[in-house]
Amino acid sequence: MEVFLQQLINGLTLGSIYGLIAIGYTMVFGIIGMVNFAHGDVFMLSAFIALMLFVVLTQLLGMTSIPLAFVIVLIGAMVLTALWNWAIERVAYRPLRGSFRLAPLISAIGMSIFLSNFVQVVQGPRNKTIPPMFDKVIHLTTGGTYDVTLSLKQILIVLVTAVLLAGFWYLVQKTSLGRAQRACEQDRRMAALLGIDVDRTISLTFVIGAALAAVAGVLYMSYYGVVNFSDGFIPGVKAFTAAVLGGIGSLPGAVLGGLLIGLIEVFWSAYFSSDYKDVAAFSILALTLIFMPSGLLGRPEIEKV
Repeated sequence: MEVFLQQLINGLTLGSIYGLIAIGYTMVFGIIGMVNFAHGDVFMLSAFIALMLFVVLTQLLGMTSIPLAFVIVLIGAMVLTALWNWAIERVAYRPLRGSFRLAPLISAIGMSIFLSNFVQVVQGPRNKTIPPMFDKVIHLTTGGTYDVTLSLKQILIVLVTAVLLAGFWYLVQKTSLGRAQRACEQDRRMAALLGIDVDRTISLTFVIGAALAAVAGVLYMSYYGVVNFSDGFIPGVKAFTAAVLGGIGSLPGAVLGGLLIGLIEVFWSAYFSSDYKDVAAFSILALTLIFMPSGLLGRPEIEKV
């Protein structure tokens, strides 16, 4: 039982990170119908931005308050990563929006390769580490054969994910930007005729998705304490899988899918071989799509004629 509880905590933590990245995939796909395969590398770039900001604050400027440094790093990473993704949308995606459907997909793959190689050249191929943050551990059970622990980092990750999910659900459902996003999702041409600035709405969607990926990058860096230029691929694929599993286009579905992928991974690693955890996750995805093609919380797509 102790092992089960510990892996449940670990799975929720990992799944929360996947869920934050998956929201970026599902928001972009919901509005323009494009899978932004560079989103995983935007997440990786945000982790390196956070690492550099943390080093500057703690080593060059001598800041000793870790919580304050964490908040500054989080805000700085969100702003800088959002600017990066805004530029990517303007340069790599907007000119191809009216082209054939595969053109933006090819451009996204090319941007993914560019970002990965850019970070590799600038930062080098080796792992980059940071000093431990929020290392305090709460022992939930003691005295048994296995102690169940809960770290402050894990609490922070789950709480941040819950707050951001609630905040962006409110943004999409209750604000003028959210109404513009939902209008563009249904019919961009009609939305433009009604006076909605479609280009601005799409750009803001990319900015919001990048900001969420930056939060995930900062949490990932603080949780594992190490980042690498290749960290964008596997988490990006897992997050895309989570978005599809939960129902791509649904914000709660993206987070639900992320939690499920995280739980499947850690439980499979604990009770079976960790070498096949990815196989288990993708097998569950395949089975879900066979019986529920729209995902767990997705809506069937209606073809407009």
